Amino acid sequence: MYLVAILGNCTILFAIRTEPSRHAPMYYFLSKLAVSDLRLSLSSLPTMLLIFALNATGISPSACFAQEFFIHGFTNLESSVLLVMSFVRFLAIHNPLRYSSILPNARVAKMGLVFLIKSMLLVLPFPFTLKSLTYCRKSLLSHSHCLHQDVMKLACSDNTVNFFYGFFVALFMMTDSMFIAVFYVFILKTVIGTGSHKEQLKALNTCVSHICAVLIFYMPIIASASMHHFGKLKCPVAMILIADIFLLVPPLMNPIVYCVKTQQIPEKVLGKFGLK
Repeated sequence: MYLVAILGNCTILFAIRTEPSRHAPMYYFLSKLAVSDLRLSLSSLPTMLLIFALNATGISPSACFAQEFFIHGFTNLESSVLLVMSFVRFLAIHNPLRYSSILPNARVAKMGLVFLIKSMLLVLPFPFTLKSLTYCRKSLLSHSHCLHQDVMKLACSDNTVNFFYGFFVALFMMTDSMFIAVFYVFILKTVIGTGSHKEQLKALNTCVSHICAVLIFYMPIIASASMHHFGKLKCPVAMILIADIFLLVPPLMNPIVYCVKTQQIPEKVLGKFGLK
């Protein structure tokens, strides 16, 4: 799954990079989504491979804090990219003639940089607040990678600050999902106002790949949050499985979804090897 995810996202980056006609806002943000997926995969890859391939289950505190910083940081970045992609899709449907002038390449690059800085700064306190805690002798993590909520539970000292700040970061990311829903309400309103039924289906068809990416990304988060919230649904094995799915499935499925819906990407790659 890791190999397919890395190969798939590299394929998307290669196709967009080598084709000037795809240097448009939507493709730029698709490349940012691919980069975010790659970073998310590589953040969890070391410990996952050590556990499942070499049966090495130990990790130093510093490496653990660094890993949870990158995992949460790139998770927030991917959430922000999905939000901006929904906004770009709304602009393309609502005002197609001014779409390129509203989002020139320079503005797209600045937006990407702003969201990267925002995502990293938002989770920057995590390693420092976790490092300040006192941990019990038995430091056994539940997951195959370091997550803030999992590491936090191992502390013997008061972790109220970590709890509330972690809740704030999670709330911030859930705000992205609410704004995505709002943009799709606007998209539906715009599409309903268009002419024929065929034109409406054509406009909605351009959103299918992004809707799939949003569902693939947020469904494990919602499932995990529901299991944490409702005590009767708590199942350690299921929660570990959902956490692994969250880090493995979106980077794996996003390239597949976009390659299926955007035939030009696989055609471009196969063309480089002289294949049709």
